Amino acid sequence: MAAPVLAMVLAGGRGERLQPLTNVRAKPAVLFGGRYRIIDFVLSNFVNSGVYRINVLTQFKSDSLNKHLHDGWYLNRMLGHFIDTIPAQMRTGRDWYRGTADAIYQNMNLIDDTDPDYVAVFSGDHVYRMDVMQMVDYHHSKRADVTISAVPRPIQDCSSLGVIQVDRQWRVTDFQEKPSTPSPIPGEPDMGLGSMGNYIFNTHILRQIIRFAHENDLHDFGRDIIPRILQDYKVYAYDFRTNQIPGMTEAERGYWRDVGTIDSYYESNMDLRQVSPIFNLYNSEWPIRTTPTQAPPGKFVFDDDGRRGMAIDSLVSEGCIISGSLVRNSVLSPNVFVHSYSSVDDSIVMSGVDIGRNCRIRRAIIDKYVKVPSGEVIGYDLEQDSRKYHLSPGGIVVIAKHTQICSESASDAGDSR
Repeated sequence: MAAPVLAMVLAGGRGERLQPLTNVRAKPAVLFGGRYRIIDFVLSNFVNSGVYRINVLTQFKSDSLNKHLHDGWYLNRMLGHFIDTIPAQMRTGRDWYRGTADAIYQNMNLIDDTDPDYVAVFSGDHVYRMDVMQMVDYHHSKRADVTISAVPRPIQDCSSLGVIQVDRQWRVTDFQEKPSTPSPIPGEPDMGLGSMGNYIFNTHILRQIIRFAHENDLHDFGRDIIPRILQDYKVYAYDFRTNQIPGMTEAERGYWRDVGTIDSYYESNMDLRQVSPIFNLYNSEWPIRTTPTQAPPGKFVFDDDGRRGMAIDSLVSEGCIISGSLVRNSVLSPNVFVHSYSSVDDSIVMSGVDIGRNCRIRRAIIDKYVKVPSGEVIGYDLEQDSRKYHLSPGGIVVIAKHTQICSESASDAGDSR
C-alpha cells in the first residue's frame, strides 16, 4: 500500500563539535532536557504530525541510539506503521555514507518498497517542534519538486549556516554554505534564511536527483546538489515561522536550535529550566515522547539549617535523590544522587552520576555514570579544570562518561545518605 509520506531521518553524523559527549555515542543519542535524547524531537514531530512510516539511518557509534529506539520507539506494524533503524550496510559498494544524499542513495530500496507520494528527508539532531504536514501542504500548493525548511535568522548570525536565497515567491535561487556575506530575505534586509536540513521531495523527482548525484559523485544535498538543480527543478523554501502547532505560544514561533556545539547545547538546556521557557516541554498538546525510565520518583531529603535538600529553577528527573544539598539552575537526568552539603549550579548532570559530599559544581556538564568524589570543586578554577577536563570556548567544563576523578581535595565521605 502506498504511503503519502515516508520519513527518512538522517542520524549517522559524527557530531565532532559536540565532543566529548559524542566520543561514545552518535549526536542524536545525546541526552537533552534531562530525560530525552536529541532524536526524540524529530521523531515526536513526525508521529504528532500523523507520519507513521519512519526509517532512521544510523552509522557512527549507534549502539546507544539503537537501544533507545528499540526500547521506546515502536509503532503498530499491523497497521503499516513502523520506526525502523537502518544501519549503514554498504548495499551499493564498499563505502559508508559519504553525505546526506549518499545515505539516501544507499537506501533507495526502502523508498521503492514503500512507494510514497512524498519523501521527507529530515536531520535527526535538532531541537524544535514542527507540524510536518503543514510543510507538505505548502510543498503541494507550490507544485514544488523540492521544498527546504528554512528558519529566518538575523543576518549577522547566518554566516555559520547554510543560507538559502529566494525570490519574492520564495523560490530558491541560490544556496550558500556558511557565506561571509549572507543574502537577505526579500523585503527583510536584516534577516537571512538558514537551512534546517529538512527536505520534502516528490518521490519520482528524488529518484532523478539521486541518480544525477551518484553519476556526478555528489554526496551532500545542501553543499553539493541543491545549488546544481535550481535551474532544472522547482525548489522552494518553507518559512518555518508560519508553522503552528497546538499549544504553542507566540514566543515559541520559529524556535529551532542546532545543538551542534558544547556551548549551544548547554545554552539550549539552560533555556528549558527558565520559569517561562520559550520551548515548553510541558505542552501536552504536542508532547515530546521518549523511552520510559523505570525509576522511582525524585526525592528531596533533610530540612536542617545548612543541610536542606532543595532544587530551585531546575529540571529534576525521576530517580534523583537530592540529599541535604542545593541544586540551582540545573538539569538533572534520571538517577542522579547529590549527597549532603554539596551545591550544583548552572549545570547539566546526566544519568547515574553520583556527587559526593561537600562538592561545589557550577557551569559544568557531567556525562553518565561519573562518580564525583567528596570535596571536589568543579567550575571555579577554569585553568585548573582545563588540565583535567574538556573546557568549551564559553567556559563550560565537560566531564566525559565514566571519567575516573582523582581529587586532591577529596575528604572522607562519612555518612553520605
